[in-house]
Amino acid sequence: MVEMHLLSVNVDFSYDAIYALGVVTTFDRFMDGYQPEQDKESIFLAICQAVEQDPQSYRQDASRLQTLAASLPAKDLITSLSQASPLNQDADLQKQLEAVAANSNFKYSRLFGVGLFALLVQSDPELVKNDEQRAEALKAISNGLHISEDKLIKDLELYSSNLEKMAQALIVMADILTADRKKRDALKQA
Repeated sequence: MVEMHLLSVNVDFSYDAIYALGVVTTFDRFMDGYQPEQDKESIFLAICQAVEQDPQSYRQDASRLQTLAASLPAKDLITSLSQASPLNQDADLQKQLEAVAANSNFKYSRLFGVGLFALLVQSDPELVKNDEQRAEALKAISNGLHISEDKLIKDLELYSSNLEKMAQALIVMADILTADRKKRDALKQA
């Protein structure tokens, strides 16, 4: 939410569907395992409304891009994102990509980077697991969009590292709850 707020007040920032996908992906991944499950959507709504944004637009744009990425071979997606060939399947996204590439003052954000990564994952999950192919794809995309490849890679490494830490924390919490239940059961039987 802090990053969303800082971006929303930055004069060089403009909302786009890739950023929206990054916001939705980040929220969904970090809230994985949150209890009670039914509260997650109201939390997302509150976060978006706190920065005066429409949560429905975020979800719709994210869903549209996920569907598009799932329908494209990774090679085609990468050439489109890198501006090597136009994206004929989604004129709005194509315009946004062209605007990013043409704007020397484009306000790159970690959430935009996560959105790009989410597109690759949706298109070909195996590609992102292969270090060489992932690096090649990120290089082509960052060069085509005129964004810092180093920044993009560092942001995605931080994102992945944080996801791993969250997964480990969930395991530890589950173990603690299991041990606590066993302890209570043992006390009841005693």
